[in-house]
Parts: sequence; structure tokens; C-alpha cells
Amino acid sequence: MRFFLRKTMETESSVTGGYRRRFTGFLRKCMFSVLSMGPVPNHIAFIMDGNRRYAKKRNLQLGEGHRAGFASLMWILGYCYELGVKYVTIYAFSIDNFKRRPNEVQVLMDLMLEKIDELLKEESLVRQYGIQLYFIGNLKLLSDNVREAVERAMEITAKNNKLVLLICVPYTSTDEILHAVEESCQDKLDHSQAVKQTNGSTDHCNQTSQEDHEHDIKVVDIEKRMYMAAAPDLDILIRSSGETRLSNFLLYQSDKCQLYSPAALWPELGLWHFVWAVLSYQRSYSYFEKKRKQL
Repeated sequence: MRFFLRKTMETESSVTGGYRRRFTGFLRKCMFSVLSMGPVPNHIAFIMDGNRRYAKKRNLQLGEGHRAGFASLMWILGYCYELGVKYVTIYAFSIDNFKRRPNEVQVLMDLMLEKIDELLKEESLVRQYGIQLYFIGNLKLLSDNVREAVERAMEITAKNNKLVLLICVPYTSTDEILHAVEESCQDKLDHSQAVKQTNGSTDHCNQTSQEDHEHDIKVVDIEKRMYMAAAPDLDILIRSSGETRLSNFLLYQSDKCQLYSPAALWPELGLWHFVWAVLSYQRSYSYFEKKRKQL
């Protein structure tokens, strides 16, 4: 009898949970339908701050806060997909994070490998929603096995076109800008040397000033060599845990976007935080569009 009662209660709980999930999903679709009547952000970026504090607050082991953060990321990706956001960028690992304790860095690298494998499984959100994975940053700094996993993930998901997830790892904005400037200088130098070899080096000092200016570095030269050239302009940048610092993340791209800093730690970030960020963006949309047109 006791076994029968326990099974009955478990069944009722399962049915109730099923109804609750369907009802929550219905409400979410209604909210997103209303939000889609206004301008929908095309590109949202996240600084996933607070994983370690979340683990410490709950006495969890090293790395468990980041696992909880990964689950939160999956929910957020689902919301973005349902609303129609096309590009999502996340700050997964800063170059400065290599300065942390070696065992902590190793835990994070092992977790990255584990989650990349998880993302590529048939039943994963990436396969279900047709998400393309694009890793942004100085990939040469990664160990061989992590870099191979990253390149394999980009190759496998290259044809997915419903949503692009840009994962910044290892990344800092200053490194991105330095990389773009160095690439621009090298390309201009290569072009100049090719021209000299074609035309001959004699009497080359008599070039017109117009020809000289062809070798000047312009803003567009730098922009198209940035890591983030793979994505359109940023619309919203969200940093969890109430911090307002950008922490060397998308400094160049965030000058004309909505900034939002909810107090919730990253694993605690939920639907209401996401909805409020989109509403704030929609209220400021005309202002940012006017600023962009002034460029």
C-alpha cells in the first residue's frame, strides 16, 4: 500500500510538473510575441560573471559553479532562439585568466573540453536549434587538445545557420585590437613590396602623394581584421552580478549598444532578466540608431 501511494504521488508530481512546464512555455511565447512587435536585437553579448561566487555561496566544489553557469547559458540560448536573435557572443575565458592558479585553469580547460563534446551530441541544443559555433580570440594560446576540439566544433557546425554563438576564448579586447593593427600593417607592407617588385625599384621615390596614401592604414582596414568582424554591430551587452566594468571585453564594439547589469550571478540569470534587457534596448533603440547614422 505504501509503495502504491508513493508511486501515485510521483505520477501526480510528474503530471503537475508537465502542466507547469507547458504553461510556462505558453507564457514565454506570449511575452516573446509581444516583444517581437518592437525592434528585436540582432546581436547580444554576455559577460558571464559570478560562477565562482555562486559556487562559494553554495559550498560547491571548484568548477561546479561553471557547470551551473553552462546550464544557464543553455536557457539563455533558448530564449535568444525563440525571440529571433541571430548572434550571441559570450566571454568564456579571458587571456588574463591564465594568471589564475594552475589547477583552476586546468579545471576550466577540462570543463571546456567536456562541454564542447556535450554541445556536439545529437540531442544537444546546438543540433536542435541549428547553432553555429564560432570561437573568437587568440587560439594559439590554447593547448593542442583544446585547440583541436575548438576547430573540430567549428568545422562540424559550419553549415548551421539559425543562430551563431561566438565564444570568446582566450580573449581580451586589447589583444584583438593589437592583432588587427598588426595584420593591417603586415598586409600593407606585403602589398607595397609586391608593387615595388612589379614596377621595379628605380625612380620609385617619385610616386605621387595619392599613391603613397594607398598604403595608409584606415579604420576599415582594422575593423575587417578584428576577431569580431564575423558578427554585426552589438545591440545589447549584459554583465551579470551587478558589475558595470567591461573587463577588457568588446571595448571597440560596445560604444553604441545597450548596457545592462542585473544583480543576479550568472547561474541565477533567468527569463525576467532577459526580457527586461530587451525592453530596455527597445526603449533606447531610436537613440542608438540615430548615433549609428551619424557615423
